Amino acid sequence: MEDVYIDRVISGDIEAFSYFIRTYKNMAFNISYAIIKDEQYAEEVTQDAFMKAFNGLKKFNRTATFKSWFYRIVVNESFLRLRTLKIRHSIVSIEEQEDAILEEQIEDASETHTEKIHEVLSLLDAKESLAIELFYLQELSINEIVVITGWSKANIKVILHRARKSIRQIWKNK
Repeated sequence: MEDVYIDRVISGDIEAFSYFIRTYKNMAFNISYAIIKDEQYAEEVTQDAFMKAFNGLKKFNRTATFKSWFYRIVVNESFLRLRTLKIRHSIVSIEEQEDAILEEQIEDASETHTEKIHEVLSLLDAKESLAIELFYLQELSINEIVVITGWSKANIKVILHRARKSIRQIWKNK
């Protein structure tokens, strides 16, 4: 089905690209946010990724799925933005972050489960957060994550292991 929309866009039907935006905007934002940990920059990266995909659609090699190809663009753009902004995800005292989280929880007791998960993910480094987002929340396979990130299978497994260990430590300290 996506091939039909790709062909339409390549043929000049610019409106057909809205299918991809509707289908992938939330996931693209979540991937970018997992890396950058800033809503505004994640939104900008998502927009940039869609523009890059639109402009590069004629060169898209259909041996991969559009989803994998596009998510790879999102990952690359996110890490590029992270470097450009020189945002460092150095670990600020976990206690300070936990205090901030607890304050937010007290202020908004109706906070959703998803938001709590993203709070914990925000305490992880970018690679760990991305790996958890893709593997557990988006339910992608290790092979799909390899295509999207360019990391080796072994590296993904190590990152997931470290992320799970970090999450256990965070919950233990709560």
